[in-house]
Amino acid sequence: MRTPVLPEVDRRLRRLELRFGPLGFDPFGVSRDQLGWSFSLLWPFYRWYFRTRVHGQENIPTRGRAMLVGNHSGGIPIDALLVIAAAFFDLEPPRLAHGMVDKFVAAIPFVGDLARGFGQLTGLPEHAVRLLEDEQLLLVFPEGARGTAKLYPDRLGLVDFGTGFVRLALQTKSPIVPFACAGTGDAVPSVLNAERLGRLLGAPYIPITPWGLPLPRPARVDIVFGEAMTLSGTGAEEDEVIEREVASVRARIEALLEEAERRRRER
Repeated sequence: MRTPVLPEVDRRLRRLELRFGPLGFDPFGVSRDQLGWSFSLLWPFYRWYFRTRVHGQENIPTRGRAMLVGNHSGGIPIDALLVIAAAFFDLEPPRLAHGMVDKFVAAIPFVGDLARGFGQLTGLPEHAVRLLEDEQLLLVFPEGARGTAKLYPDRLGLVDFGTGFVRLALQTKSPIVPFACAGTGDAVPSVLNAERLGRLLGAPYIPITPWGLPLPRPARVDIVFGEAMTLSGTGAEEDEVIEREVASVRARIEALLEEAERRRRER
């Protein structure tokens, strides 16, 4: 039986510039049918459960390669789902943001296939390069799993950024669109990370909330996209040069996070 697809999702899918073949898959294994029911399931959470508001989406290029680079928080990667939803529901024309999932996620039976069909690939450099060279939109969280591991008191801060995203942007000549997501740390207020339990399950940790399991509660979420940053270089620069560029992107995201939190509080 075919899974129901919301009319609005179907309309947006028809305008999505992906090269679906006769079987409904694009060259990266993205399934048109799976996108349909996935976004249909995501819509009520995006619009009503988290009451997501998006600002500055006009800064995302409507076509061509770009990297969406932002902060992580909330115990589990809710922010990734909401940013993907923002690019699909609040961008004209809609775009699919491809995320890079951790290797342990890709290895989980069924879950890895589900992520692939939704356009989310294993976080390998060659996958990222291929997506950008195909003029796609790439979603990057430089804090990695350390970002979602932040406990509730630290939800509005940033941990150290990796540097690979800047080398990737330079290598592929891709603009960076910085963004900040505020509110997911309130949806899943982690008070403890159970690392031993996580290792038993093949994950870095399992977040523990005041109610035990990391099931998100309703929360207002604001996402702010900043102006695109175009970096100059080849990606082969010395580490100190790359680190300066990382610091500039990090400072921009930090400012956007303050703005996103202010907007969220002013509702």
